[in-house]
Amino acid sequence: MDALHPRLLVDRFADSFEFYDAVLPELFGARLMKGTAAGPYANWDVDDQGILVLFDRAALAAAVGNAGMPTSAPVARDRVMFVCRVADVDAGLALCLRHGGTLVAEATDRPEWGPTMRTAHLRDPEGHLIELQSY
Repeated sequence: MDALHPRLLVDRFADSFEFYDAVLPELFGARLMKGTAAGPYANWDVDDQGILVLFDRAALAAAVGNAGMPTSAPVARDRVMFVCRVADVDAGLALCLRHGGTLVAEATDRPEWGPTMRTAHLRDPEGHLIELQSY
């Protein structure tokens, strides 16, 4: 059973699904366990452990009784970052950009964060911040 896993609440479910369905298998060997681009829910596992869940924001709002809450208001800061340890940051970044990711910061060595750390930052089609990292 999964104790913890990230769940992204998205407005553009199909775009987000297509992005993660394209990159998670190659980056981590993830398998789609449930869901389609039609939504409202999808999850991917690695070795029977959940690594990511997408859930349609409006469907969740309806389920918990706050369907009237605004979902498109601008946010001053990111509220979450999906951090992904990968074998090759540059290859991972290229893969994500090919499948609709938007570059935030090029791949770069970050010795100030860790002696052999390399990172790149991008956004998925929904705008969530992603950090690809390797040591």
